[in-house]
Amino acid sequence: MNILSTSSQNTRAILSVSELNYFAKLLLEQAMPLRWISGEISNLKRYSSGHWYFSLKDENAQVRCVMFRHKNRLLDWQPVDGIQVEVNALATIYEPRGDFQLGVENIRRAGLGTLFEAYERLKVKLDKAGLFDPAQKKPLPAHPKQIGIITSPSAAALHDVLSTLKHRMPAIPVIIYPTPVQGEGATTKIVKTIHLADKRDECDTLILCRGGGSIEDLWAFNEEAVAHAIAACTIPVISGIGHETDFTIADFVADVRATTPTGAAQLACQDTQTLLRHINTQGNQIQQNIRRYIERLMQQTDTLTHRLLHPGERIKNQFIQLQHLQERLANCWSHTIEAQHWKLDKMNQRIVSTTPNISLLKQKQHELALRVTRAFNNHTETANTLLQHQQAHLQHLNPHAVLARGYSISYTADGVVLRSNDQIKVGDNIQVTLAKGWCDASVSKKGKKIRKNPPASQD
Repeated sequence: MNILSTSSQNTRAILSVSELNYFAKLLLEQAMPLRWISGEISNLKRYSSGHWYFSLKDENAQVRCVMFRHKNRLLDWQPVDGIQVEVNALATIYEPRGDFQLGVENIRRAGLGTLFEAYERLKVKLDKAGLFDPAQKKPLPAHPKQIGIITSPSAAALHDVLSTLKHRMPAIPVIIYPTPVQGEGATTKIVKTIHLADKRDECDTLILCRGGGSIEDLWAFNEEAVAHAIAACTIPVISGIGHETDFTIADFVADVRATTPTGAAQLACQDTQTLLRHINTQGNQIQQNIRRYIERLMQQTDTLTHRLLHPGERIKNQFIQLQHLQERLANCWSHTIEAQHWKLDKMNQRIVSTTPNISLLKQKQHELALRVTRAFNNHTETANTLLQHQQAHLQHLNPHAVLARGYSISYTADGVVLRSNDQIKVGDNIQVTLAKGWCDASVSKKGKKIRKNPPASQD
């Protein structure tokens, strides 16, 4: 769409031939995706590079086609000129020459599209019916007693299966149930053969096989009747149909699918040489286990023999043990008695230490009484001396004693002790206390200095 819009916007721009082919190629590839196209092949050429070039034509036209090596190498058949085919291709342009061509992605014979559609429809139908359910698959026996092969006696696949079974397990019996595996009526005969093998019930495993071929060759195994016959079979069925890339409806219904008939034979039985190696390995392992078990028993026997004693030896050992116990008992009693004696001595010492000595206590009491009397006397004497000193000191401090020495105490008229002449004035009355008695006086003089000599008395 971007290219179309760009082209419409630049209709007057001049393009080179390369640009024209490039834009034309992009427009064509965008407009026409992959399509299935039918026609007849002509002028097929295979180049050394592996690429195929041919023309696809009908009665009115033709177109060139190319199929590159990495795509055509996946085909299991070779197209030739003159056959009708259907190609899944992309319409494009080869730019260097401007040629219109088809780039082929896949190719099939004409009419196969209908077969593929029928194949897919039947596959979906049977899947919904539960025929592909893994839970319905029967396990293969590990060691089948007899194997049955359902195939054409002239098929190369039968030879491959028989050769493989003979190489892997030559002793196992094989029963061949012959039936056509392609062509008209093959489907009905395959169904009858499967029912026959199931009814006879003489095999443990059935191999349904045929070699490779086209989808038409293998179509008998894509029929619904064959699918139901395989599902109804009570014997496990291994499918080995075609090549590794071939898938049929029978492969999905079978209990086990093998990629080839030879692979089906390999799944049906184990390899003899592998079994022999496994048996030898297991035998060696069993021998080693038995040998180790015997050696372990021998070692246990030696241990028990070493532990087994003669009755006389056992009595002797028990007698020695009894003597040892007697010695321990005697020692225990002697230790007990000694401990009791020690405890008794200790108690006697405590009793002795706690018994009072009356005479000694009396002497100590007398001495203590003397000490108390002396201490009391000394204390009394000391207290009297101290009391006398205190009395003398108190007497010294007594103010009456001071007054007795000629001193007196003067008071103001208010009763305040005179200590300074500032407290009175001349003419104030004062009271004087003497050692004996008191008197009132009047201040006639006063001065700051203390008189050293009192005034003379006037008798």
